[in-house]
Amino acid sequence: MPEFQPPLFEAQSLHKVFRQKNIEVHALSGISLRIDAGEFVVLAGPSGSGKSTLLNLLGLLDTPTEGQLRFAGQDLQHQSSADLALIRRDQIGFVFQAYNLMPVLTAQENTEIVMEFQGMPAPERRRISTELLGRLGLQEQMHRFPDQLSGGQQQRVAVARAIASRPRVVIADEPTANLDSVTATALMDLMVQLNKEQGISFVFSSHDPHVIQRARRVLTLRDGQIVSDHAQGGLNAAA
Repeated sequence: MPEFQPPLFEAQSLHKVFRQKNIEVHALSGISLRIDAGEFVVLAGPSGSGKSTLLNLLGLLDTPTEGQLRFAGQDLQHQSSADLALIRRDQIGFVFQAYNLMPVLTAQENTEIVMEFQGMPAPERRRISTELLGRLGLQEQMHRFPDQLSGGQQQRVAVARAIASRPRVVIADEPTANLDSVTATALMDLMVQLNKEQGISFVFSSHDPHVIQRARRVLTLRDGQIVSDHAQGGLNAAA
């Protein structure tokens, strides 16, 4: 019999409330979901629907106000801050809307930083970063610093950094938002290929219909709740 594999993410009745002075904002209201290893999932929905908040919880960057969240079978409520940091470092890649690149590092050094923390030898880091940046059209920008790059170029560096260490899952908040259509298509092709060949899971948000149609599963949020969860043949669709 095949060995049981727990879900990559399993959430039960997640609530997230932000409090500002005397005002409470209910960003998530009772989210329950299961995402298995190897899935390619997009969170869709209007601005303010809770997509970014949910991504932050799945990426272990924030904690729910109520509810339970498990990662690969581990109850995160019983993990120390140090344990959560190791899970983020070794198993989760991130692409933030604000890029979060280190300003004193070049594009190549930013791409290699997680691999360096993991102790990967420098020649292997350099090979992987050179290959990824080349595939994302940044051959001529590898030795430039973030303030010498356009917003779209910084976005591509952030994507390269997220996938360079071959994490179990990549969490991405609008990964193609600042890219032209050609570069966005190349990025989606790379993500699809990594999902198929390396088994890396992807959970990302997007407003772009061309990106959404590439996903295998679409979770639609509205007012902090999942209002639709459907599968589609997205990985074989053209961008």
